[in-house]
Amino acid sequence: MKKTKVLSALLSGALAAGLLAGCGTGTKTETASTTESNGGKVIKIVSQSPLSGSSASFGESMKLGAQLAVEQQKEEFKKLGFDLQFVPYDDQGDPKKGVANAQTVTADKAVLGVVGHLMSGVSIAASETYEKLSLVMVSPSSTAVDLTERGLKTVSRLVARDDFQGPAAAKYAVETLKAKNIFIVQDKTAYGSGLANAFQKEAEKLGAKVVGNEGITVGEKDFNGVLTQVLAKKPDLVYFGGLYAEGSILVKQAREKGITAPIMGGDGIDSPTMAEIAKDALKDTYYTTVATSPSTTEKGKAFVADYKKKFGKDVEAYSAYGYDAASVILQGIKDAVAKKDGKMPSREEVRAAVRGVKEYDGVVTKISFDDKGDNKFAKVYIMKFEGGTYPGKQEGEVSK
Repeated sequence: MKKTKVLSALLSGALAAGLLAGCGTGTKTETASTTESNGGKVIKIVSQSPLSGSSASFGESMKLGAQLAVEQQKEEFKKLGFDLQFVPYDDQGDPKKGVANAQTVTADKAVLGVVGHLMSGVSIAASETYEKLSLVMVSPSSTAVDLTERGLKTVSRLVARDDFQGPAAAKYAVETLKAKNIFIVQDKTAYGSGLANAFQKEAEKLGAKVVGNEGITVGEKDFNGVLTQVLAKKPDLVYFGGLYAEGSILVKQAREKGITAPIMGGDGIDSPTMAEIAKDALKDTYYTTVATSPSTTEKGKAFVADYKKKFGKDVEAYSAYGYDAASVILQGIKDAVAKKDGKMPSREEVRAAVRGVKEYDGVVTKISFDDKGDNKFAKVYIMKFEGGTYPGKQEGEVSK
């Protein structure tokens, strides 16, 4: 997503220095080798996600998961002689803001890892800055193919790519839902158009006909124009490439307009907002998601309980993935520290160590990165909204 797969910022737990850096005050930062605190040499882990705007629900869940992982390991790092700190940044879901934040983050040599970004377009843009200064970045949710196809050594992700998610959705649409004529609506972003294109390619390969492919604008609220085109084409299925803010309204207005065909989307509509806005209009609405609930294992159940205790709320779309992204970065840092006999590792050493982590057992996914930075254990889950409730019912899953 950017993922895409799918809530206002709570900045509790961040140290004062981290908050100042996150707000972009311009406060001078020191290098990791010289910065000292009562806990020892400082190591910072940064999160980058939208904490304001239409995607804040996804962004906050990611940030809180990362924060919990860092706070749970503070004592372990203290014993190693390091003061582990967490610094959240609001990238606003905007590539330009993401790059500006990345420039601030990379200037602080105490930062050894970035959890983020949420959205593919922001991840792609900001990753160029991280690569130049060897700062490792692990995205919990970005699904665009280009993120890991550029051969950047610092960039990794936990979730499945669009060229895996899109075809998985197309296979289900054609083979299970028996869709022969499909109308595609996409939001023209790196995430939405990339996912839609991957879906279309596979659907056509499987024998379906795409009778329309129309773009909408992020922030749009009246979809009468595009829905009139959909109605005229009488498709067997409507596929939406985009996020829940537009998706929820699109589904509601489609049903009000008399479009009864199944509607399907990607992990961008994996959000409770879909049920809050579309309600009963979600009948026959499906989605693929790269994220699943962590509550199916004992380790996952413990995370759910810890998260509830810490933040007073249930885990949401990317809570567990933010947690696992931070955890695998921290594991890489610990491995790099051990390799240097307890000394502060360089960013280059952390970068190599994170990529070298094998079969890390997270709370929601196992993690091993290939040479591009993609997780070998990523999966796609097929879900169906039922009775206007969230989350949907799982219909199946596809492994890489």
